[in-house]
Amino acid sequence: MHNLQVRRHYAALKGFYLFAFLGTGSMIPLLSMYLTKEQHLSGSQVGLIMSLGPIVMIFFQPFWGMLSDYTQKTKGLLAVCTSITGIIGLAYIAFDSFPLFILIAACFAAFQSTIIPLSDSISLRYTQETNGNYGGIRLFGSLGFGVAVFAMGQVTNQLYPIHVIFIFGCAFLCIAAILASQMPGQQKTKTKVNIRKGFRELISNKTFLIFMIITFTTFAPNLANNTYFSLFLDKSGASLSAIGILFFIGVISEIPFMRFAQTFIDKMGLLNVIMLSGGVSLFRWALYFTAPSLWIIYATVFLQGVAIGLFIPAALQYVKKITPRHVEATALTMYAAIGNGFGNWFCTFAGGYIFDYVSIFAVYLLFGILSIAGFGLTLYLMKAEKNKHTLHQPAVTFKP
Repeated sequence: MHNLQVRRHYAALKGFYLFAFLGTGSMIPLLSMYLTKEQHLSGSQVGLIMSLGPIVMIFFQPFWGMLSDYTQKTKGLLAVCTSITGIIGLAYIAFDSFPLFILIAACFAAFQSTIIPLSDSISLRYTQETNGNYGGIRLFGSLGFGVAVFAMGQVTNQLYPIHVIFIFGCAFLCIAAILASQMPGQQKTKTKVNIRKGFRELISNKTFLIFMIITFTTFAPNLANNTYFSLFLDKSGASLSAIGILFFIGVISEIPFMRFAQTFIDKMGLLNVIMLSGGVSLFRWALYFTAPSLWIIYATVFLQGVAIGLFIPAALQYVKKITPRHVEATALTMYAAIGNGFGNWFCTFAGGYIFDYVSIFAVYLLFGILSIAGFGLTLYLMKAEKNKHTLHQPAVTFKP
């Protein structure tokens, strides 16, 4: 009976990641194309709309984290917010003015900001309790995202107008919400978390702050690439269906690296894996800046698998490694909000103006410069670790 329950919980977790990313993957990558081609917005207007999401997340992710800790009803909160996210996405079809698109983007991001940190929190905790493999669950998110972008590219190029991405996205997110309600629950605890004290403890942790900057500079360009990659491919001469295929190849390439990330971590160490993924990102952005031909883009798009598939599991484990256990949840929320949220906002917002006034290829110069900074800071942390200038707890491990 216990084994059957565990299998059901794992099925719910995998199913949630699959459908949640099917939903966001249907809408977000082609949203910039929808706004430019159907709504005829300028590059800077699109950049402002797309950059709102990450900046809203900076404020809302800590709020949802605190609300989750306070109510101790993580899966219920996740289910409600996931379904609301899908419904808000439909508003892009209902309205056609720039100010309203700003409002829709802000509301969409506020509720979407629960999806990754809360599901990661449940998955990380459950895989620890059951000796499971977090990467083996999270890879279903990459699969869902890749399938969604590929399928939406085909559907909008040949069968339906581009606005159907919001209808499919809403349906997938509502299915994900149902699956969220079937996830493993958390044990009630009487321990009261002092949020203010935990926050102060984290911002006085030099290693944690440096790693937030590394996430900002190394990983955020990969997130912002979801906004600009379709515009980059369009400028490179790709059709909508080709854009879907390339997104699909890139995201699907994450799956094997995510599945075997723990093997890389065990052999190389967390920071070496993070440096490897950062180096691959840097190479990719430098290549895209040179305006390569489509066949070169096809040949190198799999590098996304190394850049993202290795970074996510290594970064989550590194955050848990360098922070005390009693502030782990706060640390993971701050990692998502500051490292990913603020970094994504900056890259998306600045990218909009660079795209408008220079070119789409120059956006990748910005990404490359940031990646160089992240690479240097990772080397600094590696040197600090060797010199034993930082204190760490044992890293959390997950069986492959």
